[in-house]
Amino acid sequence: MLLELNQLIVRAGHQLLIKDISWSVYKRILAELGGDRSSRIGYSQGVLEIMAPLPEHEVAKVIIGDLVKVLLEELDLEFWSLGSTTFDKESMDAGVEPDDCFYIQNEAKIRGKDRINLETDPPPDLALEIDITSRTRFNNYQALRVPELWRWNGNNLEINVLLDGKYVESNISYIFPNLPIYQVIPEYLMLSKTNGRNATMKVFRAWIRQQNSNPI
Repeated sequence: MLLELNQLIVRAGHQLLIKDISWSVYKRILAELGGDRSSRIGYSQGVLEIMAPLPEHEVAKVIIGDLVKVLLEELDLEFWSLGSTTFDKESMDAGVEPDDCFYIQNEAKIRGKDRINLETDPPPDLALEIDITSRTRFNNYQALRVPELWRWNGNNLEINVLLDGKYVESNISYIFPNLPIYQVIPEYLMLSKTNGRNATMKVFRAWIRQQNSNPI
């Protein structure tokens, strides 16, 4: 029987796990909740996850996402940012809504598409999760074969790269191999809290240009 979703209350900063949910019920729940909502949905092998973010979660999501966009612009890499788009694949029995995500290497393959179908289209090249009050479960990202997953826990940036179907923590981003991403993203995120968003992005752009002019 379909859950009476209007009876569920998930407080900000908390998550709700519901087991024994079939794929068809998961899809019906997505349809019933619609896209105009603050909560995020995850699904993996019968377990449904509903998350309600805190304001500090949203601030980190936006600033880190903006830093990634600046990186891609300054490195002249075409990209497509799809935010918290729902990605799922019935054959993998998994679905996820990242805090932010980017098509970079595979941008040309999905350019101009209004809908992404992971049965035929590639997954995002990079996904971002903000784990301030809860910890991201790897299952669905691994099942969907997202090549790189970044997790911010409020203090540190954890870079996970997919190797042989499993995530391995790394100090090096495969997308930005020549830059100390795990170090500079936290630094500029913290700087934005004191100097402001625009001032921080300007300094960050200057730093990237300096790195490009003085390659290691």
